[in-house]
Amino acid sequence: MSDDLHGSAIRIGLIYPELLGTYGDRGNAIVLVQRCRWRDIPAELVEVDAGEPIPDSLDVYIFGGGEDDPMEMAAAGMRESKASIERAHRNGAAVLAVCGGYQLIGHRYLAADGEILEGMGLVDLETRAGSPRLIGELVAAPADDDAWGELGPPRALTGFENHGGRTTLGPDVSPLGRVLAGGGNGDGSGTEGMLEERIIGTYLHGPVLARNPELADRIIAWVAGDIAPLDATLEMQLRAERLDAGTVKGVEKWWRDRMLARG
Repeated sequence: MSDDLHGSAIRIGLIYPELLGTYGDRGNAIVLVQRCRWRDIPAELVEVDAGEPIPDSLDVYIFGGGEDDPMEMAAAGMRESKASIERAHRNGAAVLAVCGGYQLIGHRYLAADGEILEGMGLVDLETRAGSPRLIGELVAAPADDDAWGELGPPRALTGFENHGGRTTLGPDVSPLGRVLAGGGNGDGSGTEGMLEERIIGTYLHGPVLARNPELADRIIAWVAGDIAPLDATLEMQLRAERLDAGTVKGVEKWWRDRMLARG
């Protein structure tokens, strides 16, 4: 966020982990902290418990996925702390929101029974319940967008999706990427997630930053400035294996759906 970050700890905030921690998204915070420390950049993990106000003093805000009732509780706290998060973002903080967290940074979630869960409205997007549930490997080609910063877009992103939402982005919101395999936003646009200046929303679990170290490094660079490269041999081997599995499954699904459509 500021030029003296290398002399002070970057604060990685894990928001409401007991509510938004169903799918292992805590790992995203751990990955960021460790990849900072490997570069000798001081970093600390700050957990914000449910019921506590979200401070404006964090450098990265991480929202994970959760089930319906915990999401409702998380949404209330996020709405109450919207001003703090917006203030932090204006001052250079980054936001990573995954699955349920992604839905809650938008305006609202419209359930199948007509109930409306109001989000915090940080990003212009809306989610509706849909069917069938989107479950399986998800692969996306990142958008070529200036929001990535000097490092540019990472290579193809891989993760595991498990959601019933159909997310529609506002007209001025860019997608995180184009779906190569899987469902992604599921609204018929062929897109996955959203990307704005220092804000990422995505349906990628895994956790996403463990499976995509280049994505983790973009977030670190957003708040720390220039960063040195790391030896990511093992991480890239994992990424390549899951990318291959996701692509194969995507092709198989495409072929199966085509055959069913033809009768």
